[in-house]
Amino acid sequence: MITFEEIRHNETINTYIRKADESLVALGYTEHSFAHVGMVAANARYILERLGHSERTLELVQIAAYLHDIGNLVNRADHSQSGAVMAFRILDKLGMDAAEIAEIVTAIGNHDEGTGRPVSPMAAALILADKSDVRRSRVRNQDESAFDIHDRVNYSVKKAELKINEDRTLIKLKLSVDTRYGSVMDYFEIFMGRMLLCRKAAEALGLQFKLMINEQQLI
Repeated sequence: MITFEEIRHNETINTYIRKADESLVALGYTEHSFAHVGMVAANARYILERLGHSERTLELVQIAAYLHDIGNLVNRADHSQSGAVMAFRILDKLGMDAAEIAEIVTAIGNHDEGTGRPVSPMAAALILADKSDVRRSRVRNQDESAFDIHDRVNYSVKKAELKINEDRTLIKLKLSVDTRYGSVMDYFEIFMGRMLLCRKAAEALGLQFKLMINEQQLI
């Protein structure tokens, strides 16, 4: 069976991740490289682990998370669909089982808020893990006076925590925001679609979704 560690150390895959992120640098996007996919992989695994999924499912969701943004190599537009096709070819060439490839491709193809839906537990976990990665270190622009709204919002987040409660009925995204750099309204202006998709993803997993910003519940 193909493991997450094999995927993580596959130089061909890592080349695609690096080159995809280089395209996003040119477009002025925040970081979408190894820090991002690594964090998404860890959080996606955490979600399904807390909900009692099998060890193999946890491996597969980490693989999906690691590969989820490679479609940016083709174009930012529809990157979830192009990434799913790329992932299919990579994993098929590596000899992965068809049923496992299907789960991964489905999750990748449904992770973006434009067209994605939480059609499986793996897709739902990937959505939640991806959309919750908001942090200061994703901002590449070093000139605060030239920040756009995405820079301001990410730079303003001092701490982000994604946690499932003890009863496994609620998943909470808790943000600590420095409003000197970005307002709560800024956050909603660019992330409302993502947060609504997170709520759908949580519901697909049998959970409620709550967004807390500076100790106040917004969703």
